[in-house]
Amino acid sequence: MTHLASPPGASPAVTGTAAGSGGRAITLQFNDNTLLPLLLGDHDRHLVRIEQALGVRLSCRGNRIAIAGPEERVNVVQDLLQGLWRKLERGESVGKPEIEAAIRMADADSDPRLPLSDVPAIRTRRGAVGPRSPGQVAYMEALASHEMVFGVGPAGTGKTYLAVAQAVAMLQAGKVDRIVLSRPAVEAGERLGFLPGDLKEKIDPYLRPLYDALHDMMPADQVIRRMTNGEIEVAPLAFMRGRTLAHCYAILDEAQNTTPMQMKMFLTRMGEGTRMVITGDLSQVDLPYGVRSGLRDALDTLEGLQGIGVVRFEQRDVVRHPLVARIVGAYDAREAAQREAAQWDATQRAEPRRGSRAERDRPAVDERMTSDGTSK
Repeated sequence: MTHLASPPGASPAVTGTAAGSGGRAITLQFNDNTLLPLLLGDHDRHLVRIEQALGVRLSCRGNRIAIAGPEERVNVVQDLLQGLWRKLERGESVGKPEIEAAIRMADADSDPRLPLSDVPAIRTRRGAVGPRSPGQVAYMEALASHEMVFGVGPAGTGKTYLAVAQAVAMLQAGKVDRIVLSRPAVEAGERLGFLPGDLKEKIDPYLRPLYDALHDMMPADQVIRRMTNGEIEVAPLAFMRGRTLAHCYAILDEAQNTTPMQMKMFLTRMGEGTRMVITGDLSQVDLPYGVRSGLRDALDTLEGLQGIGVVRFEQRDVVRHPLVARIVGAYDAREAAQREAAQWDATQRAEPRRGSRAERDRPAVDERMTSDGTSK
């Protein structure tokens, strides 16, 4: 085996390779023993998780990590470990969320342009917010390049969080004058009058996810100050009518619970220098039965128009607890089975009953029966 030294700041060196029938084995040598434990995790738990997820064998001895398995998988894990190492060298943390994000990126077979160190990031004064799934990469690129973006997909994919991060980054950079955050205040009709308290106390519970995202992006005192002077406005959708939103970043959250009329009203508030992001999950529509979702209606009407970006997240883009992704998958599978059963029932009802064609084609015979039971 040839041993190659790795100079400080360089990528981990490949110190040896061996190829077998349908497989490959390589060894990576790392140059900083103080960072290596952060890459490995407590009791090598990071390596164990990567092994389980990507189907390779990993072993560590000294400052070397050996990778063995199918050649394609070995190459993927090599890029993954080198990308994580570069994050550590830049002073960034590598914990369980970063490991899970790297696995999702590495398993994105349909998107080979995603080396972990080269993915885009949204930079705020609280630090950089990076993508943790292939869908988030596409979403962040759309947020940067389109004036209006629809983010559609299951819960836990970061639709609202990344939109707020982009809004805060543009506000802090002076590219917009204010942020306007809105959502349907009550999922099935905005009946605020039945709740106790003044207007703010009525709507705050429904807008709490937007507040949470804001507080992750900037200090609490800055959030309060900017909300007081009008740079950040959080309001229910019903209060958007009649306004023109100019030089602002407007986000409509939980858009699946708008009606087509409400959605059209919001979209047409767009003024000069404004960016708009519309997020929602079409599997969680809370509108009364028979009312069409404004988000679905808008997608059917507007998708493909120049200047509008549409990003659809999938189960693999869920970045919450791994169990959330499995829950989403289970619901999706059940809904698919129900649709298939409904289609089968409809097909069966549409088909004529057995023998009915023969009965229809049989010529009518008018037989007059005599009193003795014989026909004339």
